[in-house]
Amino acid sequence: MDGISYVDVGDGPVSLFVHGVGTSSYLWRNVIAEFRDERRCLAIDLPLHGGSASRDDLSIPALAEAVEELCAGLGLDQVDLVANDTGGAAAQVFAVRHPERLRSLTLTNCDVHTNTPPDAFKPTVELAARGELAALTAVALEQPELLVHTAFGDGYERIEDPAYLVDHYLRPILDKPGGGQAFERLLTSIDAEDMVAIEPRLAELTVPTLVVWGTGDVFFDVSWAYWLRDTIPGVKDVVEIEGGRLFFPDERAGELVPHLRRFWG
Repeated sequence: MDGISYVDVGDGPVSLFVHGVGTSSYLWRNVIAEFRDERRCLAIDLPLHGGSASRDDLSIPALAEAVEELCAGLGLDQVDLVANDTGGAAAQVFAVRHPERLRSLTLTNCDVHTNTPPDAFKPTVELAARGELAALTAVALEQPELLVHTAFGDGYERIEDPAYLVDHYLRPILDKPGGGQAFERLLTSIDAEDMVAIEPRLAELTVPTLVVWGTGDVFFDVSWAYWLRDTIPGVKDVVEIEGGRLFFPDERAGELVPHLRRFWG
């Protein structure tokens, strides 16, 4: 787990939270605040994000292996894994590779199968492929109000403090040597082939799985929640968060927590 940063608070059964591209463990702070007195809550910073170092390989399977490194390094035998966005893609890969690690799996709005990356995010990926995204993103460090005009503006229903998100999400990436270029490389590494390849193994995954999906997400339509239900035998329930967008686990954590508590209970 060399170079991997993570949040670790509380005692009890382990809940492990995984964020997606361009955010960090900070995404889960509001959920963790609800569980820290009854569970051990871990939230990883995926490679390049938050306090974690960058790596040469930033593909979805490599992100999944970073999660395994953390589990192995901390001696975690069984975890309740919760994931969002590209972290949900990594969690699916992790689940089929290391099902023995999982007590349960919860997927919120995330990349699924051929919707990787989603169409609405492809213009951002194209900017990265042309080597133009890093410079544009750097502008937001000095002008956080511009965040509402990026993918974050579509991912949140309302960004009340863009400077706070810039400081916890984008600045830790861009402040690393070569961070902007690594971020572009990460985005261009998101490949549907990695997700299509695991479909047969998802179809054999019997780990108890909960799917909680915001219905107002322009990136990940709720139909993908039902694709997961129809593909993964372990899915027992799909919960819809009416109007929730991609990052509802942050801004509407209070609506996710009761479903997690019921599922884990």
